[in-house]
Amino acid sequence: MEQRPRPVVVAVNALLCVVSLCVAAAGAENVTAVTTYDAKNYGATGNGVDDDTKGLMAAWKAACGTPGTVTLMIPPGTYYIGATQFHGPCKASAITFLLQASTCVLFPPGTLMAATDLKRFGNDWIEFGWVTDLTVAGQNGGIIDGQGAASWPFNKCPVRKDCRVLPTSVMFVNNENTVVRDITSVNSKFFHIALLHNNNMRMSNLRIHAPENSPNTDGIHIERNTGVIISDSHIGTGDDCISIGQGNQNIHIARVHCGPGHGMSVGSLGRYVGEGDVTGIHVTDMTFVGTMNGVRVKTWENSPTKSLAAHMLFENMVMKDVQNPIIIDQKYCPYYNCEHKYVSGVTLKDIKFKNIKGTSTLPVAVLLRCGVPCHGVVLQNVDLSYNGQGGTSSKCENANATYVGYQHPKPCDLI
Repeated sequence: MEQRPRPVVVAVNALLCVVSLCVAAAGAENVTAVTTYDAKNYGATGNGVDDDTKGLMAAWKAACGTPGTVTLMIPPGTYYIGATQFHGPCKASAITFLLQASTCVLFPPGTLMAATDLKRFGNDWIEFGWVTDLTVAGQNGGIIDGQGAASWPFNKCPVRKDCRVLPTSVMFVNNENTVVRDITSVNSKFFHIALLHNNNMRMSNLRIHAPENSPNTDGIHIERNTGVIISDSHIGTGDDCISIGQGNQNIHIARVHCGPGHGMSVGSLGRYVGEGDVTGIHVTDMTFVGTMNGVRVKTWENSPTKSLAAHMLFENMVMKDVQNPIIIDQKYCPYYNCEHKYVSGVTLKDIKFKNIKGTSTLPVAVLLRCGVPCHGVVLQNVDLSYNGQGGTSSKCENANATYVGYQHPKPCDLI
């Protein structure tokens, strides 16, 4: 049986005093022409014990079915839920899903807390899908808590190809014109946030956290999207801070702090039949602290179909004690029995690393390992120092790289 947290008991006099202040503050802010729905009016309790899945979905159904501009408010409290779908299409011309903050210090902000029984889930926990002009926002700190620690021991994906994939905390699928801002995601069972088949997404001021040893807890995974912007966020997990998978176009990432974790990855690519091309990637002004990798492009060897990954710019990066600050790996395979005798079917083209500086925890700070020749790889103004004994070095295989400006380490030694 699942163990659920007990509600906090507060002294009656202090509670009454604080509640009166909260009601007054809420009344002062509730001057708006937007049609507003309160999840608690549809059976959600927010007490952290009762199951609020049906209440939240009923509130969404009412909000989604209302014409005009609509806000669904999730008041301060902890909402214990299983698999939950917030689906459209909606009659609302624009809809906001708002995790409210409390002006009262004794109450937590709006918090969605996952059930720990894996039998209650498919591939994801919370799903926003088929909605146009959707905003998912926190008010000074809305929290999405995946309670992943109970599930991580069941994750065999780091060692088995045929593993069962655990549920992603929040999935955005087939949405148009989406804003996600001011959200905190903690302890996902698998990925924190996944984007699939969306067009025009803006994500900012996100806080994503899981322990360094938590498996496959990617911060944001992006697949088959067009026009995604991620900015001004802090991500520290047990896997990639951001991973850009197959079939993406025009992805822009700026001012993201990454660490701990595996770094920022394009890939892995080339594992499955029918993968789409990846083009138009611009990543700038990121800081990596204590991560396994900095910026990485990784593709599987022996790809079942051919695809293209091209037109990428990684610039203005700061590496602080990063194992592999710059890495292209076309022989990616996380399993122990990889033969490394095939050539990747993913063609890499026009990849530029510009203004990359900092420290490496391994002597090889730049590794460019292409399965077939990479075309148009450029390194411009790279300054990476080894924080151990001796200097840094570069290693290349089929890279055909061009070097511009300052280079430390020196251009590649051939593998």
